[in-house]
Amino acid sequence: MKTPVTVLGLGAMGTALARTFLAAGHPTTVWNRTPGRSPELDDLGAVRAKSVGDAIAAGPLIVACLLDDASVRSTLEPVAPELARRTLVNLTNGTPEQARRTADWAAQQGAQYLDGGIMAVPVMIGGPAAFILYSGSPEAFEQYRDDLAVLAKPTYVGSDAGLAALQDIALLSAMYGMFGGAAHALAMVSSEKVSPTAFTADLLIPWLTAMLGAVSGMAKDLEYGADEAGSNLAMQAAAFGNLVDASEAQGVDPMVLLPMRTLLKRAVAEGHGDEDVAGIVGLLAKD
Repeated sequence: MKTPVTVLGLGAMGTALARTFLAAGHPTTVWNRTPGRSPELDDLGAVRAKSVGDAIAAGPLIVACLLDDASVRSTLEPVAPELARRTLVNLTNGTPEQARRTADWAAQQGAQYLDGGIMAVPVMIGGPAAFILYSGSPEAFEQYRDDLAVLAKPTYVGSDAGLAALQDIALLSAMYGMFGGAAHALAMVSSEKVSPTAFTADLLIPWLTAMLGAVSGMAKDLEYGADEAGSNLAMQAAAFGNLVDASEAQGVDPMVLLPMRTLLKRAVAEGHGDEDVAGIVGLLAKD
């Protein structure tokens, strides 16, 4: 018999998690603050718990996918004793510090704890492209690795419970930076009679794909020290004004470009003009 699983929270992601556990043959108990949500799970064999306490009592593996950190605590604190000798896997989006606090709290209740960062949208759950970052109890991860693998590729990043959230947020930061740049590029070409679809397929995606190689170089320079800069920051700072000027001339707000221009100017002013783009990373760290 496969491990019984409880899923707390039936938003779009929680529903996808429960559906995937059910499809893989796991006895699955579900609970949601608003009763009756995601009725399709009933036909798949889900058991609806009448209370959070009943949901937790249903099995050893508790997967929480709620709105935020506050909702996790408000949901679990009234039934804290029920968590003893169980494993809580918190897949609710949060910060590293929130993850560490919840891990400490779970340990006080006698529970093992894993924090997770879901690197997928709901439709990707159970598919080959999805992965989930986990941090926290190594014993819990090893015990339930195969169970968690039905959701997405499980990637363990360390015993510090905050590391999954840290790397989750780092990945999302890169994603939103890319989306911001892509949105600006599409606004630029859309200001003229240029097909945004053709521009994206023929030019934007190939260009971004090629530029992704530079990210590996940035990481290597940051960790091991830079070799000779291929495109130094002084040159990039001097040319960057054209991006802003052209945007304004086309009637496009350059708001997503301005922080990068400020950062490049600062890098040059602080003596990093002869470095490559990895030189801006250190400027982002607060003293």
